[in-house]
Amino acid sequence: MPQISPETLMPLELYAKARPEFRAKVIAHKKDRTLPLGENLTLIFEDELTIRYQVQEMLRVERIFEEEGILDELGAYNPLVPDGSNWKATMLLEYPDENERRTRLAQLIGIEDKVWVQVAGSDRVFAIADEDLERENEQKTSSVHFLRFELTSPMISALRSGALLAVGVDHPNYSATVPRISDAMCASLMADLA
Repeated sequence: MPQISPETLMPLELYAKARPEFRAKVIAHKKDRTLPLGENLTLIFEDELTIRYQVQEMLRVERIFEEEGILDELGAYNPLVPDGSNWKATMLLEYPDENERRTRLAQLIGIEDKVWVQVAGSDRVFAIADEDLERENEQKTSSVHFLRFELTSPMISALRSGALLAVGVDHPNYSATVPRISDAMCASLMADLA
């Protein structure tokens, strides 16, 4: 799958004009790529469009227009674009109350390694988490993690043939399963696979 290159990004002034329509397009696109697992964990499956939006937003907010800054942003975000044999997701642990969040993040150390996808008839594929940097310490995990699910060719073939896809998390202090993701989500995720 192609990475985002500087020449495919909109200059800041052009992006300012296109932003409302582009933002609406991305929000609609994310609906079929966002999966709640229980009440407090959400996976957002990233792709070229969602990451392109993140990059454009960072360039806008930080007012970055020089080549070096643009390349730095692309270096940070391009690894989150699936590359044909995997899915990449942002995992959010969401606890609105600050005290509850602090307590729960201390109880959920290692949860990022317990998230899985499973193609019917295949073993679970557990996430490879936070390849860019460590996001937890001995006291707590982070509320945001970046996950990669690496699929085998037989799994991809099975999905193409209509196999069901389940997603879940099995941590001693947090467990949830979606036994069958929606057809719309499955179709959207299939576009990430070569």
